[in-house]
Amino acid sequence: MLHIFFISPNRISWILSLALLTSYSCSSNVYPTSSGDSSGPTVQIVETTADRSRLLQSQPSVVFKMGATAVGPTITVNDSLKYQQMDGFGASLTDSSAWLVANKLSDAQQNSLWQSLFGSTTGIGISFLRQPMGASDFSASGDYSYDDVPVGQTDPNLTNFSIAHDSAYTIPLLQKALSVSPSIKIVAVPWSPPAWMKTSGTMNGGNINTSNFPALAQYFVKFVQGYQQSGIPIYAVLPQNEPLHSNSSYPTAYLAAGDEATFVGTNLGPALFAAGLGKVKIIGYDHNWDDSSYPETLLANASTSSYIAGTGFHCYAGDARTQSTVKSAYPNKDIWFTECSGVVGSKFAVDLAWDVENLLIGATRNWARSVSLWNLALDQNSGPTNGGCPNCRGVVTIDDGTSPATITNNVEYYVLGHAAKFVRPGAHRIDSNSFGHGSIEDVAFQNSDGSLVLLVFNSGSTSVFTVSWKGQSFDYNLPSGAVATFAWKQLSPQVRPGND
Repeated sequence: MLHIFFISPNRISWILSLALLTSYSCSSNVYPTSSGDSSGPTVQIVETTADRSRLLQSQPSVVFKMGATAVGPTITVNDSLKYQQMDGFGASLTDSSAWLVANKLSDAQQNSLWQSLFGSTTGIGISFLRQPMGASDFSASGDYSYDDVPVGQTDPNLTNFSIAHDSAYTIPLLQKALSVSPSIKIVAVPWSPPAWMKTSGTMNGGNINTSNFPALAQYFVKFVQGYQQSGIPIYAVLPQNEPLHSNSSYPTAYLAAGDEATFVGTNLGPALFAAGLGKVKIIGYDHNWDDSSYPETLLANASTSSYIAGTGFHCYAGDARTQSTVKSAYPNKDIWFTECSGVVGSKFAVDLAWDVENLLIGATRNWARSVSLWNLALDQNSGPTNGGCPNCRGVVTIDDGTSPATITNNVEYYVLGHAAKFVRPGAHRIDSNSFGHGSIEDVAFQNSDGSLVLLVFNSGSTSVFTVSWKGQSFDYNLPSGAVATFAWKQLSPQVRPGND
């Protein structure tokens, strides 16, 4: 058994991370199994503690046994009852993130970081990327779209459309990510359409002019086509990031629920189909948990519903139960969780607890097919920014104040690693009981190869619990505030000599 102790938990130790994460590869599907008649599968365990003494650190394996006596709360995993299929766990390679990686890291550092982020053998296995279409509040390039024209001019035929801006560093980095993990699902969303499409005449705030919906639909079509021609398949598009938030400080746009319904049902959906892009999903809403009426307005519209795959949610207001409210009202439509950002200055233990409880467990137990954080990487000053959040934190921090630049894994890195590395795209959430806030909380999954994953968080003081599966069980002692991922593979049926 390999034991790794991190010398400095706030700093990447690439060689140590390689050794640790190599020993737990979901992609290799290697899970040791026991041979005794009374024992079941061997369970591999990684753990992260609130005090950072363990950071995705391997623990001694345990074995499922028959007839064991339960100790403490018992989590019963039932893989015969399946729920939503998972698309992945990840973040956003914003313009700021891509610019930092491309301009502040050497080629060797970039390769190491990409293996650490996207590799499922030597890294945390990020499998979902939500990409801004044009500028957001994290744009090292300032405001830009794919069809900018001088003030006072318009371009309804999109003759000036070009994704050349992204070809400089964003597309090459996405290509590199796909070379590490070809199964990554990429979804795309604008923070604002081109300024000339809006009543305000600026990307920073204001309404989208509904008369420009046909041009905006073609804007999406050209974007998807341009990315596909660059080897970047687009899994889904979202019509507008946070459509109820208009801000004059950075790219945003107000889009009322009725208008988004019209845009999807009358323009975007038909345009994608006409262009042969009907397999690209459309995910609506893409805003906070505190509003179920907006997504329900979209899903209640017959023409919109015929094109829309479901709705996306953010974490900044409300809670994940809203996802279940919408799912219950429209059970044939899916749910995605698409954005949440950490902030600098908070405590590791507090953020670990909140993210695991509300995102990895809360969002997925409330039907989310994805859990996506915000910036993949930011610098030591929470930037480069473009008029938005002044203290957001990336999954990793790139400090370009040192020479060479240094990379630090933040709490979000470990949070994502507990899920993304083990729960691979195509997995299903499966049934398990959870004891809620102040106790043992959990969520379980089954990968397409049959292997099982149980993620457990201890939000209480009771540390010993039992995991039961198919009449077998094991006990585990998880410190308060810690999270553990348990992974095992089902044993093949044993054929005894003489049996027909």
